[in-house]
Amino acid sequence: MVKSTKLLKRFALFTTAITAFSFLTAKSQGFLHAEGSKIVDGAGKEVLLKGIGLGGWMLQEPYMLKLPASIKTQHQFKEKIIELIGKEKAAQFYTAWLKDGMQQSDVDSLKAWGFNSIRLPMHYDLFTLPADKEPIAGKNTWLKTGFELTDSLLKWCSEDHIYLILDLHAAPGGQGHDLAIADRDSSKPSLWQSKANQEKTIALWKKLAARYRNAEWIGGYDLLNEPNWSFEHPLDRKDHGVNDTGNAPLRKLLIQITKAIRSVDKNHIIIIEGNGWANNYKGLMPPWDHDMVVSFHKYWNKNDVASIQKYLDIRDHYHIPLWLGESGENNNNWYRDCIHLVESHDIGWSWWPLKKIGTNNPFEVKMPSGFSRILRYWQGTGPKPSEDEAFQGLMELAKNYRTKNVIVHEEVLDALFHGE
Repeated sequence: MVKSTKLLKRFALFTTAITAFSFLTAKSQGFLHAEGSKIVDGAGKEVLLKGIGLGGWMLQEPYMLKLPASIKTQHQFKEKIIELIGKEKAAQFYTAWLKDGMQQSDVDSLKAWGFNSIRLPMHYDLFTLPADKEPIAGKNTWLKTGFELTDSLLKWCSEDHIYLILDLHAAPGGQGHDLAIADRDSSKPSLWQSKANQEKTIALWKKLAARYRNAEWIGGYDLLNEPNWSFEHPLDRKDHGVNDTGNAPLRKLLIQITKAIRSVDKNHIIIIEGNGWANNYKGLMPPWDHDMVVSFHKYWNKNDVASIQKYLDIRDHYHIPLWLGESGENNNNWYRDCIHLVESHDIGWSWWPLKKIGTNNPFEVKMPSGFSRILRYWQGTGPKPSEDEAFQGLMELAKNYRTKNVIVHEEVLDALFHGE
């Protein structure tokens, strides 16, 4: 197992040895594509994706920050921050958060450990305005922030020869009743209740595809993270579509997104996820594109063939590649067993997440004392911090996300790569 001092040296070697290439011209083996039931590169060589998801960066899920249960979404977290420090300082915090939360040194470290891919969970509001806030209804205002952050990340991935997979984690309106994962405001129409939200989702993917159509280190487009909406019982907020038998609206939207992408980009893999948090594929097959991958997510269940059999059946029947697009949040023994299971069936994986305030992921973010005081105030167990104290605590939190400040959990990384 690599020790921390050796790891830091490897970080330094990657940082100093990298030559700056444009993400459009960096040397690669060509676009990834589906060939039968396998993912292969441009030379026809099979690629088994071994990746990590950047949960918590473009989209803050409350549990990763140890927020109290009363704060269920990112937008509620932002409102609480504004109450403490005002809009101007809140904007400064989020600028620092996005700058510090993912840096070139993070990508270099992932390459050093053996990851060959990164899954980027995107929040649509970094790329475009909400449909109900557009100055002209039906038009799309494009924002620089999300595109520039993705450009930078792709450049670093290209230099390190790591595939970047774009994942729409928070779609306009939100794709289900699990509010946190899509930062959904349940007082407004969801993705499934609003034509405007669906049209914006389609337009966003077309915009992304046009921008990155020639980028060979883009590994694919993960169209919609974990839909969890019952189309058969849409008013039941406890029904996440796990048992739906048709899923026709989901299939229709995914096809519409695919057509929009293919109108500008015929190079990249299309990745689809089933309903019920990427597990229910009833009614979604057969595939509608020649370059498609089926993604499933796996949490907190047994690591036996039975747990993935329905996906193996899809692969065998339709000759389409599988990808474990998200898994984690467990213990190291479970990690080893899960990866051994899927790799023994030629299935690549992407773990979740890279960083959070917690120990069962590769990089642990240390809890700043100033942020801890804020949490105690929100929980009702401590006094209200002053504006300056709160701002300092939040900026400390952003700073602690920098690569040099995280705690490296080698035992987690060892479980991911040396489980055999």
